[in-house]
Amino acid sequence: MKELSVAEAIREALREEMLRDETVYICGEDVGQFGGCFGVTQGLYEEFGEERVRDTPISETAIVGSAVGAAATGMRPVPEIMFMDFVTVCMDQLVNQAAKMRYMFGGKAIMPITLRLPVGAGISAAAQHSQSLEAWFTHVPGLKVVMPSTPADHKGLLKASIRDDNPVIFVEHKVLYGIKGPVPEDEDYVIPLGKGDIKRQGEDVTVVATSMMVYKALAAAEELAKEGISVEVVDPRTLVPLDKDIILSSVEKTGRLVIVHEAVKTGGFGGEIAAIVAEEGFDYLDAPIKRVAAHDVPIPFNAGQEQFVIPNEQDIIAAVKEIVG
Repeated sequence: MKELSVAEAIREALREEMLRDETVYICGEDVGQFGGCFGVTQGLYEEFGEERVRDTPISETAIVGSAVGAAATGMRPVPEIMFMDFVTVCMDQLVNQAAKMRYMFGGKAIMPITLRLPVGAGISAAAQHSQSLEAWFTHVPGLKVVMPSTPADHKGLLKASIRDDNPVIFVEHKVLYGIKGPVPEDEDYVIPLGKGDIKRQGEDVTVVATSMMVYKALAAAEELAKEGISVEVVDPRTLVPLDKDIILSSVEKTGRLVIVHEAVKTGGFGGEIAAIVAEEGFDYLDAPIKRVAAHDVPIPFNAGQEQFVIPNEQDIIAAVKEIVG
């Protein structure tokens, strides 16, 4: 194992896949000589050149549209949209083209696109640069949605995404880029899509958390342990395909469920998890399911207001205590 930040783990995954497969290339705004808005692709332009690390015009439509064409003709593009919010500009290319082409052509055209999307609040980037829109893409058949938390998960899941023959929405929380953790040194370290992970074992309540919220859930679990409440933290890691079994097994053990995500509550993916547990594991439940999510408002620019809007450890603790009794 070695210690890497999330940004370093992503960069290493990109480099290894580009060395392994010459059809893999990167494209996006400032991903080349500048090294990306958040520095994630630094050094790759110098190693692989402008043909494989391609700076693009400021046109998300062109970035994703060109990637769809390239994927259909044999390449494995890894486009980056600078902020997830900007994906609104290229929804036709994603939802009506990338997600549908393999199905509409009877599998003759594969669509191996891995779209990297920096997501989330926490850096005072305001309402148009801080959204968590992952639930939108889980609603579209044909798209896979990956949302890792740890450096190791980012590396292993990104490599699996690049090798997948379907379009993958790869969601990276921008606040996590500097977070460090152990990463296996094996260059073929790959985590299969659709396999969740238990980040902390517990007995009294299951907390299902995604991305940045995994860290807040773990911090809340530490505090609750001091009061004798044992929390199991489950990280789905991929939303589509979703590891339902790991969630249902945990709820069967604990009898209680809290779901935490940074996206706003209304229409958030937590509602889907709650519905699955209600439909397939209702008899396991000893208390109502609780959701902890952002308030249904645009993300404020003001740092204090921003922190008020998005979930924190105390929100998770309060939800757990409410159903543990």
